[in-house]
Amino acid sequence: MRTVVVVFPGSNCDRDVAVALARCTGRAPGLVWHGATNLPACDLVVLPGGFSYGDYLRAGAIAAHSPIMRSVHEAAERGTAVLGICNGFQILTETGLLPGALVRNAGLRFVCRPVDLRVDGHTPFLAAFTPGERVRFPVAHMEGNYQADRETVARLEGDGRVALRYVDEAGRATEAANPNGSAAGIAAITNTSRRIFGLMPHPERVIGAELGGSDGYRFFTALADALA
Repeated sequence: MRTVVVVFPGSNCDRDVAVALARCTGRAPGLVWHGATNLPACDLVVLPGGFSYGDYLRAGAIAAHSPIMRSVHEAAERGTAVLGICNGFQILTETGLLPGALVRNAGLRFVCRPVDLRVDGHTPFLAAFTPGERVRFPVAHMEGNYQADRETVARLEGDGRVALRYVDEAGRATEAANPNGSAAGIAAITNTSRRIFGLMPHPERVIGAELGGSDGYRFFTALADALA
């Protein structure tokens, strides 16, 4: 699987993703600066976490207009898979590649801790997991509160495009298990083709026991097989 990680001013998880992809797929990704105008040929584009442009104006809003995003749009239209993690998810919503928006956490505090997630949707990005399975990734965000109008949320639910949901240890989507106030406990969504995937948790931070878990390793290795 050929992968590209886009680097924006303020990205701070680009190296984490690059290490995860190299370890899990056996092939190091290309790193592309946001000011480039063309993506190299690839099977997957990753928009990493961080604070692109310092989150000025609104998280992901300035990065959405970086020169490289035109090429990302074109690649997505051709069917190239696109993964947005945390700030990358924010950028995907700001560009319109995914619906809705990520706003300030309901508690108005930065949240950084492992969370339990339930697999609720079908997508190549979750090839390692079965529907209803509980996985554990960490979150680290201030604007991770996913919101959309009722019609959009209902459409996402009806189409099975809510891919991951915040849950408790019993797999229940409760208010207490929701770290940021996201509508319906939404942690990840896909587009209609299931090939654009945005999630707030960080699978690249749990790629081995020495990092506190291996669900991220499963995530990336199965993704590589699914996109091969």
